[in-house]
This record gives sequence, structure tokens and C-alpha cells, in this order.
Amino acid sequence: MAQMEYDVLVIGSGAAGLTLALHLAAELRVAVLSKGQLSEGSTFWAQGGVAAVLDDSDTVDAHVQDTLIAGGGLCHEDAVRQIVGHSKEAIGWLVDQGVPFTRELREDGSEAEDFHLTREGGHSHRRIIHAADATGAAIFTTLLRRAQEHDNIELLEDRVAVDLITTHKLGLSGRRCLGAYVLNRRTGRVETFAARFTVLATGGASKVYLYSSNPDSASGDGIAMAWRAGCRVANMEFNQFHPTCLYHPKAKSFLITEALRGEGALLKLPDGSRFMPRFDKREELAPRDIVARAIDHEMKRLGLDCVYLDITHKPESFIRSHFPTVYERCLDFGIDITKEPIPVVPAAHYTCGGVIVDPQGLTDVQSLYAIGETSFTGLHGANRMASNSLLECIVYGRTAAQDILTKLGGTPMPTNLPRWDESQVTDSDEDVIISHNWDELRRFMWDYVGIVRTTKRLQRAKHRVDMLLAEIHEFYSNYRVSRDLLELRNLALVADLIIRSAIERKESRGLHYTLDYPAMLPTAQDTILLPPSADD
Repeated sequence: MAQMEYDVLVIGSGAAGLTLALHLAAELRVAVLSKGQLSEGSTFWAQGGVAAVLDDSDTVDAHVQDTLIAGGGLCHEDAVRQIVGHSKEAIGWLVDQGVPFTRELREDGSEAEDFHLTREGGHSHRRIIHAADATGAAIFTTLLRRAQEHDNIELLEDRVAVDLITTHKLGLSGRRCLGAYVLNRRTGRVETFAARFTVLATGGASKVYLYSSNPDSASGDGIAMAWRAGCRVANMEFNQFHPTCLYHPKAKSFLITEALRGEGALLKLPDGSRFMPRFDKREELAPRDIVARAIDHEMKRLGLDCVYLDITHKPESFIRSHFPTVYERCLDFGIDITKEPIPVVPAAHYTCGGVIVDPQGLTDVQSLYAIGETSFTGLHGANRMASNSLLECIVYGRTAAQDILTKLGGTPMPTNLPRWDESQVTDSDEDVIISHNWDELRRFMWDYVGIVRTTKRLQRAKHRVDMLLAEIHEFYSNYRVSRDLLELRNLALVADLIIRSAIERKESRGLHYTLDYPAMLPTAQDTILLPPSADD
């Protein structure tokens, strides 16, 4: 099969990837790849909103300071200021695309011109612009519709990136990305994509944990591919656990948006008593790491399966109009949130570390960009503040696109790339190994590298992941690739990066809490891992 050629190859079809594609399509041919359906990524499921400075009483400085405080001293202030400083124009662009953000209501029930802004944990102002409680779906469907209207954007479903193609791997001088090998799940063949620029927008890696709010696609593919290509990663030990996922045997990964707590919902024990005032003066509006640890502490102390989130003191009309998605979804499971509290538990939610990029989203490898949750920009530090993530996606999608446009003249199209060689592999008749290793990996990551850690637990996890990596490498070397195998390979690698980073951090800071080093060191430093020789 001849190689497929595009000016820009975007791996991932969420908010970051679609934003970048739409900013380039007037001049360049862009391919956007999705592992399954285009809506499979995390963007579609994001409920809360986008943090932005939109109200006259709010300021960029206030948003920056809130972010720095939540980040536990590890945020890069220049990056925070860059992203927050562009928040108003990013929202303006989304509005121009047609995103139906919720507006204030007049006394007669009609919509006002001003947008409704809510407040979430860690924020000192109401600055979360949202589309009811399904903001991600509203943003995604709007941007997808715009992309589908554009002749220069090709949206390709059922394409799983296998690995990046680099000059180093081909034995050429320099370190430049030339494209990627991609599994076409519909044909079962691996295709060669050549591109002048390649963009990793694959989301995070929260599926490395047994319990997660993320869709199955969050398997750390971009982080793993970038590492194998020779990129540094940073702060992989900081995985955010969302405090409130619905606890129900049939509710897979359903998130209860933080906006409920922003509008007054209270966390309670089974006897109806509150517990957050004992842990933080900000109570239910404390940053997520504090709330998640408090819930974890109470569940372990009392032997509970869950705690409860109660918003029944609010009027039914308010709850149903502001949280229609949560209301309907809980009702599906027999829970009427206007009359009874919601059973909730913490779950892995957001990868705060990632591939190190510069202010334009460029990685250590020439012509390779990483944006969104895949990247490490310095925004999130030791704990992501609520609703900053979608903002980062939009701002860096726009910024990386602008940088690509400045480099067109000096970046030729790669030609004659070698095809994928599967002459030495066979079809697997032992896929049970994949499912077994997947389950084992996610369980020991939850038990040993979860909300509360110890050095002994981390060492056990390192021992297990080393054995799994060896098994997976042998399997990968001998059998034809599949989506399950590729995701397992990437998850195991990212798990190793998380464990190594956690072992290196001899303190408790933000999302990394260890019983062996409960104090926070006086100097905050990023955990940066350097890859071995690229493409090993």
C-alpha cells in the first residue's frame, strides 16, 4: 500500500486536535485520526465547563493565583499566565464556532445576553462557562460539525497509531518526526502515514487505574509513543482522582460534575453528617486532591463502600435545569437526585504530567507537537484546577497551529517511507494473555500507586510492571498488532513512567501523597524522566 500523505497528521479527535485542525485547514491538508468513533475521547464526556476570565469582577491575576495555589507550587507561572491570558479570546472563538454555552435567565424565563458562569473547587470567582452539564459534548459536536464541513480535513475512524516514524529510527541524521504507522481496524492492515507535521492529541492515561472516570480510549498512547521516539516526560506521578464518580454496579465511569459542589451540594456520611469541614476550611470547594483524600480516608476509617453527595436542599427546578445530564443518568439507576443523595467514590480522572513541550506545543523531536492532556505545559503543577483542562486544549490547539504555519517553508513532505513489516509475525491464539495482563496492571496500579502511596507499595508495583513489560514485548514481537495489544503496550509503559516518577519524589505534594514522606519539601521541582536512546 502506498503511503498516505498529509501536511499535518493529528492523532486524536478531541477538543485539542479539532481546534488545531480547524486553524490549519484553510491552508493545509489535515488528517484527524480516532481509535474508534470520533466521539470516543474524553472531551465528549467532560461535564463541567471551561475556566476563563469573562466577568468584570474577575481578573487574569486572580485566575493565575488560584491555579498556582491549586498546583502546589509546581505550576510554571509563565505557562499559566500565557494560557489564562488567552482565555477570553479562546472562548470567543468557541462562541464564533457556535458552541451553545448556557446563558443567564431573565425573571420571565427567557435567555439573557450574558453567559451563566458557575464556580468549582479552587476558584475564587465564578468563571466556569458551560453548556448545562454537558459542556464537552457541546464543544465536541460543534467543532466536529465545523471539521466535517471543511474539504481539507479528513476524519478517519478506527485508526490506531502504532508508533511514530522518526529519522533516528530510519538511521538518518537529526531527530525529526516523519509521520506514523497506523493500524486500520477495518482492514486489519498497518498503513504508513507521512506528514510534514505530526500532532499528538491522544488525551491522558487514566485507564492505567482500575477505577476511572475516563473512556476506554484513555490509554496513554501519545505519551508512550513520544517516549519511544525520544521525548522527555515530566510529573507523571500526578494523576488526579476525581472525588465524585457515581457508585453503582451498572454505572460504568459516570462522573458527577464538580459543578454540583460549586452550586452547594454537600458531601455526607451514611448517617447524614458532613465531614469536609474537618479536612479543609474551603469544605466541599477545596481542590480535588484534598476532597479525594478526605473521601478515601473516611471510607477506609469506617469501612464504607461510598459516601454521599447531597443537593436535595436546592429546588427541584434548579437541579433539573442546571444538571439535566446528571439528573437523567442517575434516574436511569433509580436515584432521584432531587429527593435523595448520590452515592459517590473517587476515580482516576486526569493525567497532570505528560510529554514536555515548549510554549508552542513543540516536543523534543522536530515537527512533533503534543497538545491537550498528552502534553506537559506547566499549567497543572501537582494538581489540576477544575475546568482548566479544556481551556488548555483550545489555547494550545490555536498556538501550535500558528507555530506550524510559520514553519511551512522549511519542512518538506517525507517521501519513500518504509512500509510496516509484518513478515515475521503470526495471528495470536493467546489473546487471554492481553486481557489478563490488562486486569493485573490496572489492579496493582490502583492498590499500590493510588490515592495514598508508600515506598514499599511503589517497589512492588515496579517489580510487577517490569515483568509485564517483558511479557508484552515478547507478545508484541511475535504477533500481529491489535487495538487491545497496542493499548496494553502503551498502558504498561506509562504505568512504568508513573511508578518511576513516584519513586523519585521524596515528599508529599498535591496529588502525590506518600505515608513515608508526608511533609512537603521547601523547594518545588518537576520530576523529569529522560528517555533511553530513541525508538528502542
